[in-house]
Amino acid sequence: MRVTDATEAWRSGGVESRYAWVRLAAVTLLGTIGGVGMWSVVVVLPFVQAEFGTARGEASLPYTFVMLGFVGGGVLFGQLADRRGAMLPALIGAVSLCLGYVATAFAPSMIVFALLSGVLIGLFGASAVFAPLAADTSRWFDRHRGIAVALGISGNYFAGAIWPPILQVLVADHGWRGTHLAIGVICLVTMIPLALVLSRPVPAHAAPGPALARSPDDPMPLGLRRNTLQGLIMVAAVACCVAMSMPQVHIVAYCVDLGYGPARGAEMLALMLGFGIVSRLISGWVMDRIGGLATLLLGSVLQGIALALYLPFDGLVALYIVSAVFGLFQGGIVPAYAFIVREYFPAAQAGVRVGLAISATLAGMALGGWLSGVMFDLTGSYQAAVLNGLAWNALNVSIVAWLLRRALGRAEPAAATA
Repeated sequence: MRVTDATEAWRSGGVESRYAWVRLAAVTLLGTIGGVGMWSVVVVLPFVQAEFGTARGEASLPYTFVMLGFVGGGVLFGQLADRRGAMLPALIGAVSLCLGYVATAFAPSMIVFALLSGVLIGLFGASAVFAPLAADTSRWFDRHRGIAVALGISGNYFAGAIWPPILQVLVADHGWRGTHLAIGVICLVTMIPLALVLSRPVPAHAAPGPALARSPDDPMPLGLRRNTLQGLIMVAAVACCVAMSMPQVHIVAYCVDLGYGPARGAEMLALMLGFGIVSRLISGWVMDRIGGLATLLLGSVLQGIALALYLPFDGLVALYIVSAVFGLFQGGIVPAYAFIVREYFPAAQAGVRVGLAISATLAGMALGGWLSGVMFDLTGSYQAAVLNGLAWNALNVSIVAWLLRRALGRAEPAAATA
C-alpha cells in the first residue's frame, strides 16, 4: 500500500484506519462486558449448588450449557455477521444478556437455571460478541492483524480479570439472584451504545489474508481439503480447551474444598485471566511474525506444563503462583485459531469458519468443565481431572505439530523454487 493510499484509508475509515482502531476498542469493550456470561457461572457455582442442593457434576451443567450455547451461537452469528455486518449480532447479544440474567435471577431449580443460562446468556447473548466480532476485526487490519485479533478476542479475558472480584462482592452483599439482576441492567445500558459504533460496513476491499499465509484462496490448504483442515482445527481446539477448562471452571470450587474460601478462588481466577491478557497480546505480536500454527504449538506445549503444576502444589501461595503461570502460558491459544483460519481460508468465509473454530474451543471448555465435575464426584479429588486435561492437551499438540510440519514441508519447495 502506498503512503498516499494509507493516508486516505486512515481518513476514510478503511483498513488500518482511525475508525478501524476505534472499532477495535468498541469490540474489546463489548467482549469485556458481554464476557460476564462466561465467568459469572463460575463465581456463583458454589452458591447455586448450595441453594439447590445438587452434586458438583450437576452444578457444573449451567457452565456447560452456556459453553454449548456459545458453540451454536458462534456459527449462527458468524453467518449473520458475514451477511449483515457486526452491529446486528452485537445488539441481539446485548438484549439477550439482559433478558438472560433477569430470567435466571428468578429460576426455581438448577435445570431451569441451566437452560436459561445456555439459551439466553450463551446461545443468543455472549456468543454474539465473541467469535463474530473477532472475525469482523480480522477484515479491518492487514499489517497489524495478529495484535488486532488478539486484542479483540481478549474481551472475554478482560471480563475474567475484572468481573469475578466484582461479582464476589455483589454476591456477598446481595446474593446471587440480586447480582444477576444487576448484571442484566449493566449489559443493556452499556452494550447498546457500543454496538452502534459498529454500524459501518466492511470496506469494499477487506484486508486479504496475512502475508504469512501460503494462499488463503488455495482450495487445498496444506494439501488438505478445506473442510478436512477445518475439522482438524476444530478437534485440536476442543482438545486444548478441555485441558484449559479445569482450572478456569473449577478454581473457585477447588479453593472452597481446600478451605481457602470462594473469595480466594475468585482472586486466582482474576489473576489467571489477567495474565492471560498479557499472553494474548504477546501472542498477537508473535503471530504477525511466525504465523498461527507455530504460535499455537508453542502455547499448547506451555499450557500442558502449567496444567501439570496443579498436581504437586495446593498451598494457598503456590496456587496463586500456578494460576498466574497458567494464565501467562495459555492465554495466546484461542486467538491463534482465528489467525490460522485467516491464513488458510478466504476472507469471504471468515465469519463462519472463525465461528466454527472458536465455537470448538468453547465446546472443549463445556466438555472439560463437565468432565472435571464428574471426575471430582467420582474420586473426591481434582487430580484425575488434571490428568484427563493433560491427555487432551497431548492430543492437541500432536495435531498442531503435524499441521505445522506439513506447512513447513510445503514452504521449503516454494523457497527452493524461488
